[in-house]
Amino acid sequence: MKKGMIILVAIAVFAACATAQTKQEGGMKLTEKEKAVALITSLETGDPGPVQYIDPNRYIQHNLMAADGLEGFAELMKQVPKGSVKAKVMRAFQDGAYVFLHTQYDFFGPKIGFDIFRFENGLIVEHWDNLQPLARETASGRSQFDGPTRAVDLEKTEANKLLVKGFVADVLQGGAPGRITEYIAPDHYLQHNPAVGDGLAALGKALEDMARQGVPMTYRRNHMILGEGDFVLTVSEGQFLGRPACFYDLFRVENGRIVEHWDTIEEIPPRKDWKNGNGKF
Repeated sequence: MKKGMIILVAIAVFAACATAQTKQEGGMKLTEKEKAVALITSLETGDPGPVQYIDPNRYIQHNLMAADGLEGFAELMKQVPKGSVKAKVMRAFQDGAYVFLHTQYDFFGPKIGFDIFRFENGLIVEHWDNLQPLARETASGRSQFDGPTRAVDLEKTEANKLLVKGFVADVLQGGAPGRITEYIAPDHYLQHNPAVGDGLAALGKALEDMARQGVPMTYRRNHMILGEGDFVLTVSEGQFLGRPACFYDLFRVENGRIVEHWDTIEEIPPRKDWKNGNGKF
């Protein structure tokens, strides 16, 4: 990293720490969820303050286009033209040390994305994400980000995560696909994947069409299941259109059934193109 950039990062961190001290002295203390939202929002505003929420000595990066550490984050931002980024967090949830966000982006074109941050001692020490171009039209008429945004039924978090875990294993990974109606409400299933219409029948048809065309969507392994209340996010790997892919699926659960779904699918680049050795997962 160039000396000038290191100096800029150091100045930003110093200024951010001063801001943080002022807030704490004024009795204000941000939650980890608020810190994650502030960091993503700062991509648009240019506010250097939220950089303080990243642990400068330990920041593990799973975005394969960015190097590890605070320097990698700064270098990635350097590649984006100043003032060109838009970032609007649509949903923010927390599961223990993990905060996961669903965000509408615009950099090098409109995108929808998920970000996951792991915290230790109040600082971000690890980051994962998954991005997909925003579709102008969808089969259901719904956008890739609209719908409920606040978690309810917080006492059902673990039960909902267990339900979704079963759905991934039985339906998405093909363990027992005939059990799909045990997981999805047949008469009330709202879809935000741009290629699939509402309802269980539309989902089944979309999967059949892909298989018939020789381009099945294959889930091979689930890496993470996070939840807050009625929202559950899964992180999986597999193949899509014959290429290695990462699947982020956000489900909303109601009365013991999945009733709504958002997702992003991102191709995993060849190992030779990775900027860090941490892997996508």
